[in-house]
Amino acid sequence: MAALQHTPISLQSTKSPPSARTPIPIKTHKPIHSLSFSTTFPSLRLKFSATNCSGGPRMASAAATSYAVALADVALANNTLEATTGDVEKIEKFFSDPSVYDYFVNPTIDVEKKRKTLDEIAASGGLQPFTTNFLNILVDSRRIDLINEIVTEFEVVHNKLTDTELAVVSSVVKLESQHLAQIAKQVQKLTGAKNVRIKTVIDPSLVAGFTVRYGSAGSKLIDMSVKKQLEEIAAQIDLGDIKLGV
Repeated sequence: MAALQHTPISLQSTKSPPSARTPIPIKTHKPIHSLSFSTTFPSLRLKFSATNCSGGPRMASAAATSYAVALADVALANNTLEATTGDVEKIEKFFSDPSVYDYFVNPTIDVEKKRKTLDEIAASGGLQPFTTNFLNILVDSRRIDLINEIVTEFEVVHNKLTDTELAVVSSVVKLESQHLAQIAKQVQKLTGAKNVRIKTVIDPSLVAGFTVRYGSAGSKLIDMSVKKQLEEIAAQIDLGDIKLGV
């Protein structure tokens, strides 16, 4: 990934010890790729336009990338990239609740009330101070609506920085850690990545077995599900468009 072009963003950073979940390490001799970032943060507040609503998805995506890169810059400057990744995972889970997202993007709710709520969330979740400050900046600049896109973009930046391949494993039941490790090794062989990071998803529609998505935007698929096997059998015996109920 080439150096990302982004709007300069200034944050105040506070160094905290790394304590977050790390990717499943897969040793290899392939060198780590890096991105070119600016790591100068002269001021506390973010100077960023809050009037992009008419710019459409492309402008929103560019803004999300800029914010994600800025957060990664601060994490790199403080040697807390993995800890910050852990913070982002907590943020992702929190904002995955539609009612929570709707609360923070609601323009009729006072900004100070949102900031107070964020501070309480940060305290209970053990977020780093500069991560909390980052969320408050998004609220102040009325860009909290981009939080889900920022999470996605931050993951892309993190994976490029650490030469990590993301693999999303979907299964009917939670897989054992040794099985996930085997999947990680297989994905590493297929991609040549230094590290493989596993995300798990429960999907009852698979009937049994599992699927693995990896590559750019999950473009590659390993399908070891019973659902796929049943569909292939149905196709072979020409049962037409059979619908499998779960």
